[in-house]
Amino acid sequence: MMRIDVITVLPDFFQSPLEHGLLRIARQKQRIEVHVHNLRDYGLGKYKQVDDTPFGGGAGMVLRVEPFFACIEALKKERDYDDVIFLSPDGEVYDQNLANEFALKSNLILLCGHYKAIDERIRETFVTRTVSIGDYVLSGGELPALVFMDSVARLLPGVLNDSESMLLDSFQKGALDCAYYTRPAEFRGQKVPDALLSGDHKRIQQWREKNSEGRTKKNRPDLIKNL
Repeated sequence: MMRIDVITVLPDFFQSPLEHGLLRIARQKQRIEVHVHNLRDYGLGKYKQVDDTPFGGGAGMVLRVEPFFACIEALKKERDYDDVIFLSPDGEVYDQNLANEFALKSNLILLCGHYKAIDERIRETFVTRTVSIGDYVLSGGELPALVFMDSVARLLPGVLNDSESMLLDSFQKGALDCAYYTRPAEFRGQKVPDALLSGDHKRIQQWREKNSEGRTKKNRPDLIKNL
């Protein structure tokens, strides 16, 4: 079973997503366990402070070093971790290949930043990988953490009932998936391609490969080199 520990200042953010959809299924099937840790439990002083103004001035607040150190060190006393992952726009861009790689791990820690930044000493001491879900800025690392967990959980054996479907997903072959249709065969003048109705598996496969290539060229020409 994979274990993921999430460190965040917004633990309630994860409550609903973990109780619904694929993450709920993965947890019920005991393929993944997720533990969400409230960084404020390790905060300083009476008010459990976790942030402060940056040295050198400037706008925004920075998450302090002490709460993260206390939480991560407590977790590391209990088990070894394959990676400590910081979710940040300046990381390596997350893609299907990375999802496949992380799905082979056993124990992971996800660090969710918030406010302006986290103290750089946290990254220097603990972080082994920095991952970005895109070239844009969010208010924190909670949404990227959910994206990460969903994309990894669906790759774990037994989570999806149809494992073949997973292997045919977009990006698994380096290209976008083809178009799909279901009943009725004709709706308001729009017909399902004849190849898909033919019952000829070779013809169907050829149509899907051609459609996949066409959709990739149109929507993601940057991926053409992968075909």
